[in-house]
Amino acid sequence: MKKDIFIPKVENVYIAVVNEYNEIYNSQDWNAYIINNKDVDLEMVLIVTSGYNEGKITSTFRKKLERLPAKSYAKIELMQEELFALNNTFKVSFFEGNTMYDKTFLFRKNTINLKALQPIPLMDVKGVLVK
Repeated sequence: MKKDIFIPKVENVYIAVVNEYNEIYNSQDWNAYIINNKDVDLEMVLIVTSGYNEGKITSTFRKKLERLPAKSYAKIELMQEELFALNNTFKVSFFEGNTMYDKTFLFRKNTINLKALQPIPLMDVKGVLVK
């Protein structure tokens, strides 16, 4: 029965899109990060990203991290500004101990912009955060 299945709630794991200076190309870039604000490490982190709207679907991007230490973050991908007109999803699965967690983070279209910047936990930068 569906009511008998325990689905653990994901807490203290976030996705942030940060506008930061790229010293190699002398440009301002938007980068997506996964943030582990837990006191435990995450293992076998799988991230599947894609963008969509009524008429468009982007390619699917996949990233795997063997381990994301407690109170840390990792870059997922560089995001082109053209993608911000789409809904962008980040499907994240990971193990905490022997329990598997899964959550989809959604940045709705046009919500990633310079006016929406806020402080990002652990990173000491400003960006757009989805909890």
